[in-house]
Amino acid sequence: MSDFYTRAGDQGETGLLGKERTTKYSLRIETIGSLDETNAILGVVRSHSSSTLVQETILAIQKKLYQLMAEVAATSENADQFSSIDNSSVTWVESLISDFSGEVEIPNQFIIPGDTRSGAFLSLARTIIRRAERRVAEMISKKELVNQYLLVFLNRLSSLCFVMELFENKINNNEKQTLVK
Repeated sequence: MSDFYTRAGDQGETGLLGKERTTKYSLRIETIGSLDETNAILGVVRSHSSSTLVQETILAIQKKLYQLMAEVAATSENADQFSSIDNSSVTWVESLISDFSGEVEIPNQFIIPGDTRSGAFLSLARTIIRRAERRVAEMISKKELVNQYLLVFLNRLSSLCFVMELFENKINNNEKQTLVK
């Protein structure tokens, strides 16, 4: 049976998709970590949602997040090989937002997370996505990434999580959101 560890990162460095290695605390790895966290919490949502539509949507998003992580992890010599987030990715998320928002009433105040378990997990996912978005914005500003669609995709994805939170609350018999008053 093979080991589940390589020892390659024991000195505080990790490999990228290319020939380079970087520190485990680098901005690139911090960004990938936030995206990985996003994927994990979306898995929690998928496992708790009673909606097949939400489960299928989240699974598709999780697959897209792996593509995004690969793009962030790619070194400059092979970045084109891993570039997959584009305008069609953004319009896909926008269409999902439109579909879900047609099913819920959008409140005109902030909502307090926790009306349903899956809704609360979606709120947490939204905040993790916002962190990943900040890290991607920093990478773009430092010219470590050039694909602006990564930033736009994450921005839309956080909006989608908010609308899906409202949807989850609605389908779980809690259409009335707890609002900040």
